[in-house]
Amino acid sequence: MPHLAPARRAAPPAAAYTTDRGRLLVGKAEDLLADPALDDLRGRVQLVFTSPPFPLLRPKKYGNRQGDEYAAWLASLAIPLTKFLTPTGSIVMELGNGWNPGTPTVSTVGIKALLAFQEEAGLHLCQEFICYNPARLPTPAEWVAVRRERVKDAFTRVWWLSPTPTPKADNRRVLTEYSDAMRKLLSRGTYSSGRRPSEHKVGRRSFLADNGGAIPPNVLVAPAEEPQAVLPIPNTASRGGYHEKCRKGNVPRHPAAMPEPLVEFFVKFLTDPGELVLDPFAGSNTTGAVAENLGREWVGFEADAEYAAASQVRFAA
Repeated sequence: MPHLAPARRAAPPAAAYTTDRGRLLVGKAEDLLADPALDDLRGRVQLVFTSPPFPLLRPKKYGNRQGDEYAAWLASLAIPLTKFLTPTGSIVMELGNGWNPGTPTVSTVGIKALLAFQEEAGLHLCQEFICYNPARLPTPAEWVAVRRERVKDAFTRVWWLSPTPTPKADNRRVLTEYSDAMRKLLSRGTYSSGRRPSEHKVGRRSFLADNGGAIPPNVLVAPAEEPQAVLPIPNTASRGGYHEKCRKGNVPRHPAAMPEPLVEFFVKFLTDPGELVLDPFAGSNTTGAVAENLGREWVGFEADAEYAAASQVRFAA
């Protein structure tokens, strides 16, 4: 009887670096998601948090498809990503807005891509979030700053999806400060109860419990704009943190670094310490750094080896 050699284990993907809690792997998301060497991660990820390349008209170094090609590409990742999730896991994606070439009209490619992604894997849309950036430049410049025919585009959509309609989540981990009016109400112990014009009936003690903070809305804005704001998310960190360390080290900076508070909100909301977070489009690896700081395990994928190597500055003392 011929001797059968033992099956070879797949070689692990190249890692740009590892930390106490995670590793950043170099390679395209579509390739790494299919890599047998990562089989040990399938079914273990509690949160996929990512911002895939937007369908922008202007080409970027990190690559960006357009139109139907973009929607088909994003949809092709839905089932592979879902296989990495736990039964109660979530996928959260930030998708930017786009404009149709040569006209002041909004492209619907991002929404079509989201719907294609959702339908491909039979995912539930748990909630839509709006991430408002009050420091956003007046874009698109031609139609906002030159012709003055549009106002500036100052938000992105963040979509929360899951293979189950009841994924793991706890809004008590992301409570915001009470407004002055709510603090006065709690101190006074009374308010106007009864039926509202909306036909909702407000009980006499419905709002008298001090829960340590307010349940956040799904519009993420800066504190100066709204008393019950969730997060300060003006993306103006180009002179500090990751960008400053890249300048000092003379390493290439990713042009679309994600603001840390946005990642922090969802990591706290949807995971517990020790659970695993995956970002298949890590870029400057904001997700990995935030996950590590919050005591979560993490894995990131980044196709560009230079960006992957540069992101290690986030973990420097």
